[in-house]
Amino acid sequence: MSQPVLIIGGPSASGKSALAMDLAESLKGVIINADSLQIYKGLPILTAQPTLEDQRKIPHRLYSSLSPFEQCTAAIWRDLVRQEIDLVHATKALPIVVGGTGLYLKALTDGLSFIPPIPDFIREESRRIQKDNLHQLWEDLEHLDPDSLIKLHPKDQQRIARAWEVLKATGKPLRYWQKKKSPVNQDYKMLPIVVLPPRKEVYNKSEKRFDEMLTLGVMDEIATFASAYPLRDLPLSKALGALHLLDALEGKSSLEEAVILSKTATRHYIKRQYTWFRHQFSALISLETYSTQEARQQVKKVLKEL
Repeated sequence: MSQPVLIIGGPSASGKSALAMDLAESLKGVIINADSLQIYKGLPILTAQPTLEDQRKIPHRLYSSLSPFEQCTAAIWRDLVRQEIDLVHATKALPIVVGGTGLYLKALTDGLSFIPPIPDFIREESRRIQKDNLHQLWEDLEHLDPDSLIKLHPKDQQRIARAWEVLKATGKPLRYWQKKKSPVNQDYKMLPIVVLPPRKEVYNKSEKRFDEMLTLGVMDEIATFASAYPLRDLPLSKALGALHLLDALEGKSSLEEAVILSKTATRHYIKRQYTWFRHQFSALISLETYSTQEARQQVKKVLKEL
């Protein structure tokens, strides 16, 4: 018999974590992380990890779990989260997977496409071509696989390069491999929830949260981390504000400038997340107005029907 798994997705600062806490308290849940940066040790303030108080109230899993040097792909995370879900089910509790990394959530709900590894020499050739002629890869795909360009934008160099490299390495287009998905675990009955409050409200909340991070000592946190690890070369360098604040610490910019740039980058990221969750995430429950009471009622209703 399939066992329930609650999945809460949405943009940064949308209220996902607060909702997860509320539902975990009322439904005997365990919260499991689905954020690609909160899984790392070292920068809990900057990556907005749950507070120690919240972690004392409710069990949390896969937060600060990996060394800053480790790489965590969607496939690795999927294997880790499946282990945690099974452990939670064994205790008769409800797994509540929460985060804003869409690719991770998609890996759990829809499975992953198997794409053969790309040889280093092909990646190097791709980088060389892009350096010499930024549009050459696009032109090559126009000739070799024009159908692959239907969903690509001429300026999306990263996705263009990916399509070119896969075609070059395997002789088959990326869409061929994307259809070959790993099976979804049939032991789980997944209940996806998306939290999408008005975007302006989330923008304001994200800026307030960033100011709170400064008050909590995020600059000291980054300074301590950067003294022990090469931040610019690690996955945590992708944390919003990480490199801007590091520049300020190194005297390459003012703190005021770093904060402005960090908040701007956060707004851009939230905008992309809204687009992704609206078009790529199939939710059974969509909450545009954040209400824990409404969510609790809807979730309990669906759980009874499972």
